[in-house]
Amino acid sequence: MAIEIEHKFTLKNENWRKDVFKKERLVQGYLAGNERSSVRVRISGDKANLNIKSATLGIYRQEYEYEIPLADGEKILEDLCEKPVIDKIRHYIKYEGKTWEVDEFSRENEGLVVAEIELNSEDEEFAIPEWADKNVSDDPRYYNVSLVKHPFRHW
Repeated sequence: MAIEIEHKFTLKNENWRKDVFKKERLVQGYLAGNERSSVRVRISGDKANLNIKSATLGIYRQEYEYEIPLADGEKILEDLCEKPVIDKIRHYIKYEGKTWEVDEFSRENEGLVVAEIELNSEDEEFAIPEWADKNVSDDPRYYNVSLVKHPFRHW
């Protein structure tokens, strides 16, 4: 079983930008979501993936991801996924031995910027950068699946 252990933070400022070492555009859409799980398609560059994630609140979730043909991913996003799709730039930052991901959203979620860190265990210690603010890992509004139904610009 695949597990995702992730903390998500709002940001205080844009000081994180100076330490970005890589970035990529991610476009993802949701095929289904219920109280137990969500199913999404994500395209990054020339790769497409199908992802199934448990809908539990907090930092610990089951997650399964499978590569699919890019043309299939594009067609699924266009024809089958709920709208609006999630469109974001993911920025990668190294901080005290860990990689942080800062997602900068566009389209219906323009203005939302959050940082995430994935861990190997729930009790793993990590340093929080000065630009990270409130831990929103337990707030479902910040989950991508929620941003489709309740986009940030309508909060």
